[in-house]
Amino acid sequence: MKASIHPEYHEVVFLDQQTGTKFISRSTLNSRETVELDGKTYPLFKCDVTSESHPFYTGAQTRLVETGRVEKFRTRFARTAGTTKKAS
Repeated sequence: MKASIHPEYHEVVFLDQQTGTKFISRSTLNSRETVELDGKTYPLFKCDVTSESHPFYTGAQTRLVETGRVEKFRTRFARTAGTTKKAS
């Protein structure tokens, strides 16, 4: 690899702002904010959504979607439930 053309790859702390969960990963990210974790200082990146808080990964979305589908089905077929077709 050529020297001085690649970004610095280092450990960064990612903070999920909804749950407060912190995890360390490697990244080329540069940040002005820092945080001390386990006695070391790391750059800090604040995430709005991670797998800890996103409804798709937590399963919260599945229940809402299923409930919405059932209600939509009931309202759609509630008006045709009592009617029958006449044979010609």
